[in-house]
Amino acid sequence: MRVVAAAALYFLIVFGAGFLLGPVRVFLLEPRFGEAVATLFEAPFILVVIVVAARRLAEALGLKTIGSLAGMGFGALALQQLADFVVGSFLRGLTPAQQLAHLATPAGLIYAALLIAFAVMPIFAGWSRLRRPERH
Repeated sequence: MRVVAAAALYFLIVFGAGFLLGPVRVFLLEPRFGEAVATLFEAPFILVVIVVAARRLAEALGLKTIGSLAGMGFGALALQQLADFVVGSFLRGLTPAQQLAHLATPAGLIYAALLIAFAVMPIFAGWSRLRRPERH
């Protein structure tokens, strides 16, 4: 149950940060610099949120196995992809094919890299706390 809660909280924190930063990127940065450069400007802020949220949540919820940390990251990624599909389809009017095609653009590649970081960061952030088998 802690893994599910961790995944949900991790998703909400990172998605919330993206939700707050998204309008700045879209309305202020993209018209001036283009989509790829605007995404590059936003990426470090999102990455900081990913790292801090992964580290703090895993620690606070006592996730100490690689399975629980992976469950947190990949569970959150599943929630994020569902939210991305819903937002893309219903708010932006994009088809699933258009959403996938966007990943082949420079901005989409930056976004894909952030998604990978989002999924695996709980493992890396919690690496030092992983429970190791005891030797007898």
